[in-house]
Amino acid sequence: MRKKIISMIFLIVGGSVGISVMPYLWDLANLTRSSFNNVFVNFGIGALIFFLLSLVLVNFILEIFKKVETYFSKQSTSFLLFGALGIIIGLVLAWLIGIPLAAWNIPVLSNIVPSLLALMFAYLGYSIGTTRMEEFRKLFTTRAKRPDEGQLLERKADSTFRKYKILDTSVIIDGRIYEIAKTGFLEGVLVIPNFVLRELQYIADSSDSIKRVRGRRGLDILNSLQKEEVMTVESYEGEFEDIPEVDSKLIRLAKLIDGVLVTNDFNLNKVSEFQNVPVLNINELANAVKPVVIPGETMNVTIIKAGTERNQGVGYLDDGTMIVVEDGQYYINKAIEVVVTSALQTAAGRMIFAKPVHSQKGLKAK
Repeated sequence: MRKKIISMIFLIVGGSVGISVMPYLWDLANLTRSSFNNVFVNFGIGALIFFLLSLVLVNFILEIFKKVETYFSKQSTSFLLFGALGIIIGLVLAWLIGIPLAAWNIPVLSNIVPSLLALMFAYLGYSIGTTRMEEFRKLFTTRAKRPDEGQLLERKADSTFRKYKILDTSVIIDGRIYEIAKTGFLEGVLVIPNFVLRELQYIADSSDSIKRVRGRRGLDILNSLQKEEVMTVESYEGEFEDIPEVDSKLIRLAKLIDGVLVTNDFNLNKVSEFQNVPVLNINELANAVKPVVIPGETMNVTIIKAGTERNQGVGYLDDGTMIVVEDGQYYINKAIEVVVTSALQTAAGRMIFAKPVHSQKGLKAK
């Protein structure tokens, strides 16, 4: 349908150009009095030429229209409004300047320059209208101010602020994003891409019971975020069919909408940083707010499994921090008191090394 409309426009424009230009060409060919020199023939020649051009250019024009539609569909209503007002004001100014030029009746100044002025002023109007949008909005906003209100500094989001926070599958399943969003530490809009939602559904339908529980937990978290309105949640309908991996699609989307990836996937974090995509890692946040453990401090821990080294036992604090206890293999499934010997901070999290308190007492007794 669009191709037919474009071809029709080319026909009309070509016919108009033929009526305007063909008489001059007949005159150059000394065929002014020829029977071909009439309105219908001139219209037909111009329409035919432009119709043939439309067959060559129609796909290129449609591609341009598609890019323009994609660009404007991502803009806010206020952006489009002020851009349209800027174009209208620019065209009015170009028309006012073009009035005296048309009165001079000079071929180039009267015909070509007004069109160029219209294009130039329309672009300038659009550019100024969209870049100074906040300033223009203030001119039309009137409200009563308290005497001391003028002393307050206005908060403006700087270039480091990114509105869209894109959630990946791992951080949704983890669930802590819901609690973080409730506290108000995240700003902007949470974006849930359709391909992430499909991956969650696939996990929730898995034959593996563990995966199935994790997938359903992720879907429950999304429903809680949307129903309780802790933050604005939007879905992204677009697809990147040329990219098979979900992680690569997330990085492409973050670049496309200038968003931030929210994840707890260590590998995705590193790949995103390499490609200059900002990342908020929930694990890094959790590690940053964990209390500092000092060597010599005692704590109670339940040994739940054997460690990788001989006689080691492994336990976990309530916040998930791993504790490696020397000679702890003998106390599996038992709660014992341990003393911290050292702590190690890694990119994957924090590890605490400790010894049973009674072994320390035995050493002191000796």
